[in-house]
Amino acid sequence: MGGLEVRELEAFLAVAEELHFGRAGERLYVSQSRVSQLLRALERRIGGRLVERTSRSVRLTPLGADFLAELRPAYAALRATVDGARTAARGMDGILRIGFQGAGNDHLMAAVELFQRWHPDCSAELVEIPLADPFGPVRRDEVDAAVVLLPMGERDLVLGAVFAGQQQTLAVASSHPVADRAALSVEEVAEFPLIGVRAPAPEYWRRAQKLDVTPEGRTVCTGPEVGTLEEALAAVAAGRGAMLLCHPTAESHRRRPVAFVPVTGIAESRLGLVWRRHRETPRVRAFSRAVAATKGIDDVRSVTVEAS
Repeated sequence: MGGLEVRELEAFLAVAEELHFGRAGERLYVSQSRVSQLLRALERRIGGRLVERTSRSVRLTPLGADFLAELRPAYAALRATVDGARTAARGMDGILRIGFQGAGNDHLMAAVELFQRWHPDCSAELVEIPLADPFGPVRRDEVDAAVVLLPMGERDLVLGAVFAGQQQTLAVASSHPVADRAALSVEEVAEFPLIGVRAPAPEYWRRAQKLDVTPEGRTVCTGPEVGTLEEALAAVAAGRGAMLLCHPTAESHRRRPVAFVPVTGIAESRLGLVWRRHRETPRVRAFSRAVAATKGIDDVRSVTVEAS
């Protein structure tokens, strides 16, 4: 370990995840040659090749794959320790980045307002995250925590407060024959091609956001897949399909050429606060307490839900 540089480990992690020296350099804000230099230094220190590189591809050696599996949690723990000490040293000063999907509903805004009253020296910033990537921004440290559609079955993340359930609506083009209906039953939804969400969202999460079979066993037609809420609403307005959206999201998009018809007989949509298990900072804990203290919270817990 004598003389080991953290930058060598960061270079290896970047190359292992990008499988491209150029992109790894961009990620670390260094040149491609500097990435190669750091990786060679680490390989000399270990005494074996971690990466095989040709003119066309980059791949991990068996030693590199094993090293990556061991290094990731250790590096995450080290970074969390340093970040935690830095945060403790300066108290609650700074910025808390909170991701959200869909619309910034009243319950979320109330929690942000309460957090700001409790900690006026910490600025809470809201960041919209893609519909098709609910957990990625948290993992990539683009946000400190995120309010996402449930379920959550990621073992490296923590599920905190769960917001109260919201009625689901069916978004259809405003010219659709059912656009003026007061409500639709869940069985009637089978008649519509439902728009789904594409990867990188996990498969179990994508299935949960789109009805495949009604309670009486009717198969629901499959529509196109989208990556963002804007894409979804554009597809609905163009008549390419319909989409299940919660009531707060529907309310925030009433001015579009889209109608939102309440659906009966279907489970409510729920949102939950999630964050990385090894990046639980005092700010995140403080915001979780603010969420739990506001109205509209159905359940408060800090457990990881196992993936199905």
